[in-house]
Amino acid sequence: MSLVSVRTLLGAATLLAASFSSHATLIVNGDFEENFVASNKWKVFASTAVAGWQGSDIEIWNAYNSVTAPSGNNFIELNSNDSSKINGKWTIFQTFATEVGREYNLSFFYRARSKDTEAFSVSVADVSWNMTDHVVAGWSYFFNSFTATGSTSTLNLTSISGTTLGNFIDNITVTAAPGRDIAVDVPAPATLAAFGVGLLALVGGRRLRRTKSDAK
Repeated sequence: MSLVSVRTLLGAATLLAASFSSHATLIVNGDFEENFVASNKWKVFASTAVAGWQGSDIEIWNAYNSVTAPSGNNFIELNSNDSSKINGKWTIFQTFATEVGREYNLSFFYRARSKDTEAFSVSVADVSWNMTDHVVAGWSYFFNSFTATGSTSTLNLTSISGTTLGNFIDNITVTAAPGRDIAVDVPAPATLAAFGVGLLALVGGRRLRRTKSDAK
């Protein structure tokens, strides 16, 4: 195999890795799968026991009351219990690394538990949204963008409803918007690993030589 061919393959692998990195979520445990909850059950966890998150207690459901997660098995009910309120409200938050002036995309699924008047607010950087449009019958999908104002950004989710019922949330992601790549510490995807193995198999046992055609 010529040196040019090897460079082409390595270049393709690099582009593939960059593509996966720029689209990797910066949120830790955004789908709340790290805590085990048996099927058709729910359980309250202190936020310190839920990877990535801080704030009020977090109530995690797994297919309880015939409500299934849009991603994985688990989802949360933001309203948990009276003792875990912060400044009179249920709120959870997560801080993650960002670049000042860089645009990011935020997305998640949300759903009301018992009535469509249930609501919660979402804030990050210098923008916020009040989620008042969700319904009981099924999951809604939120997608919007924000521009980072600091080297870290904090995503806050706060219940507006006054009871312990409502505000199901799942699959929270924050990704860098298309543009200049940023470094994200994630494992290489299986497809990229397979590509690398194939490349090694092609060149393994051979000594690369610079031929006349390669020297152009």
